[in-house]
Amino acid sequence: MAAAPARARADYDYLVKLLLIGDSGKIDFKIRTIELDGKRIKLQIWDTAGQERFRTITTAYYRGAMGILLVYDVTDESSFNNIRNWIGNIEQHASDNVNKILVGNKADMDESKRAVPTSRGQKLADEYGIKFFETSAKTNLNVEQVFFSIARDIKQRLAETDSKAEPQAIKISKPDPSKGANATSEKSTCCSS
Repeated sequence: MAAAPARARADYDYLVKLLLIGDSGKIDFKIRTIELDGKRIKLQIWDTAGQERFRTITTAYYRGAMGILLVYDVTDESSFNNIRNWIGNIEQHASDNVNKILVGNKADMDESKRAVPTSRGQKLADEYGIKFFETSAKTNLNVEQVFFSIARDIKQRLAETDSKAEPQAIKISKPDPSKGANATSEKSTCCSS
């Protein structure tokens, strides 16, 4: 794979920048190395979930992100409703091909405290064509699956990008014989005085 920024040093094969965004509280992971298909993938997780000061995240924050986890709190309707705003930020600032997963956190909470049913989360994910998981950072429910899923999707995207990439080459053409030996070349006006 020729994904230069994702290539790595000896302790891992790929470095993947992930963003956790949303209004859901904190997830404990910051750096996580996983093994996937015989490759060590280091996940560098930038977690702003629940920090209001990151509401207006800049383009620089999204730059280089290969995956984004959109996290909401299943016990907080407003955090779910804000997901559309976060998706708007992603569409405005992140690269077009960034992988995304919708994550409903606090799935361990009593059903009576749930404000967002699983079906609404799945419907929103389907609307945007992204995967959906419900997790619990407290009990670790589905947390591993989320990170493995997005890492697998990113790895697959990189492999597809590499196989479709055209070789970097400069095309050199021969002079057109129909113009004859006295053909004059066009002068560029950019650098002449």
